[in-house]
Amino acid sequence: MSQPARARTTLAEFWAIPEEERFHELIDGELTPKASPSGEHGRAQAGLVGTVHSRFQRKPGGAGGPGGWWISVEIELLLDTGDLVRPDVIGWRRERSPEHPTGTPVRLCPDWVCEILSPSNANHDTIAKLRLYHRVAIPHYWIVDPHAQTLTVMRWSADGYVTRLSAERGETVRAEPFDAIEIAVGTLFGDDPPE
Repeated sequence: MSQPARARTTLAEFWAIPEEERFHELIDGELTPKASPSGEHGRAQAGLVGTVHSRFQRKPGGAGGPGGWWISVEIELLLDTGDLVRPDVIGWRRERSPEHPTGTPVRLCPDWVCEILSPSNANHDTIAKLRLYHRVAIPHYWIVDPHAQTLTVMRWSADGYVTRLSAERGETVRAEPFDAIEIAVGTLFGDDPPE
């Protein structure tokens, strides 16, 4: 016996949710609540932003790092498909977007997205969002898992995302598209940065 079809949520219905209650994403007409961030999730997000933002959120070149990116966290992103997501960390290359994307929602498709897994939303990030991000051709997709203490780095290809790197706490890696610097994976999970 088949299940009755679920009513699809429209973008207008999404925007009707009061802003202070709008902790949801809308993918393929399905409204999915964002998980409440745990301490582990917040630590991983802060570690990633601290590592990437400090070196890449600047004009290209200079003494502070390679630069060339705009980095943001937890913004509402409206994709060309009509889906609305709120990635944990997101970035745009400055060569493609000379000004930092602004507004609500942001409508410019990013060049990099990182989702930090929460136990209640892990399947959403590793299946539904992975498929969506592939469909809109986001070039780089990272998944940080605070519980397994791993980093997975994927690159877009026509047939699906290709895993370019899987690393765990204790490893130091160069992870595209930020492979101009080394990242100590443990710093995403609370380790002190290398001296």
